Amino acid sequence: MDQTSNNQNESDEIKMSRGSVDANEGSLGSGKKKSRFGIGVLVGIVIGAVIITGVWGAAKVVSAVFFKGNFATESTSRSDMEHKLDRLNALIEKYYLYEDEIDKDALVEGIYSGYAGALGDPYTEYYDEQEAKELFETTNGEFFGIGASMSKQLGTDEITIVNVYEDSPADKAGLKSGDILYKVDEHETAGYELDTVVSWIKGEKGTSVVLHVLRDGKEVEVTAVRDKIEVQTVAYEMKEDQIGYIAVSEFDSVTYHQFETALEDLEKQGMKGLVIDLRNNPGGNFDTVTDMLKLLLPEGVIVSTKDKEGNVEEVTCDGANEFDKPLAVLVNQYSASASEIFSGAVQDYGIGEIVGMTTYGKGVVQQLMDLGDGTCLKMTIAEYYTPNGRSINGKGVEPDVEVEYEYDENNPEADTQLEKALEVVKDQNK
Repeated sequence: MDQTSNNQNESDEIKMSRGSVDANEGSLGSGKKKSRFGIGVLVGIVIGAVIITGVWGAAKVVSAVFFKGNFATESTSRSDMEHKLDRLNALIEKYYLYEDEIDKDALVEGIYSGYAGALGDPYTEYYDEQEAKELFETTNGEFFGIGASMSKQLGTDEITIVNVYEDSPADKAGLKSGDILYKVDEHETAGYELDTVVSWIKGEKGTSVVLHVLRDGKEVEVTAVRDKIEVQTVAYEMKEDQIGYIAVSEFDSVTYHQFETALEDLEKQGMKGLVIDLRNNPGGNFDTVTDMLKLLLPEGVIVSTKDKEGNVEEVTCDGANEFDKPLAVLVNQYSASASEIFSGAVQDYGIGEIVGMTTYGKGVVQQLMDLGDGTCLKMTIAEYYTPNGRSINGKGVEPDVEVEYEYDENNPEADTQLEKALEVVKDQNK
């Protein structure tokens, strides 16, 4: 889970899975962290004012603030680090075959990224300016684009529009689910990653983008005017026997209102029980998930966190909106972070049954640190605990009713896990 500093959305992973931001499928405006430099470079703090010529000449320079603190080790002094980086630079400049192709900014960004990566924590990451921008767009659930999502089939160049938001620029332009996108403005999509294609479609509010698609074998051209888009993270409907169903794909800033609206609408329709589907939900905003739980839980602790100094903070619920109908929460091995806060709290209070498979097991909190130049560091700062004091880190939340998803070739729409969750709610109604 993430938490944000510098007033940037106070707590994003728990923003936890802001660590798992890349779980978005290819929404037109989602951000996805790319793995770039696998080895951590130990000397990321020594550049400023030291290397300003040669390969590094036009590159960005590390701020002097990185010299604060004790970065030397028993075997490596600060001057040793400075000398080694200078030596590496000289060797690259003298011998590297493709020196003309060196991206100087990428070299420096790689040091920052490698320095964070050398901690060995999979959830602590450095985000360059573009990655940070996409990260905040994703966790806020708002971006400037056309309001559609797409997917790319593995091993092919085929990009398919899978969802068009109602009343969005894409909808108004006539884009339809099932359209095959082959060109964006003058860019052919063949051979490009989905993230790249998405970046062509996103843009400033009020600007236009031309999409060329194949529809029923015919070429169709649509022009959409970019606008502010709110990601649809909640889908809901009334199932048989008046059992409500709410699927939450991630916990963004916009998710609370969407979830509250879904609950209110299902109540108006005479809901007698509820299934909340958190399968494949990577997590998201800490404040969002705790606020959503305040619409369901009795009075008491929702979640607690403990930092490196042993300081404990609790988020509590007043119980004013306690949910009193049969409830099941669907999870699987890809339900992480904020999803585990949600399912763990429901399980500890016994207000519903957890159905599916044991969750991912991400029980740590990240905070986004603004580095002052458009970049940021997402760093693990605390562990979190369920209302009963359970740590699920590396363990996950075990379901009360375990059931695997089984694909049925004869009935691809069949969902064994959802069917079981609906059955559990029905049994509670008897």
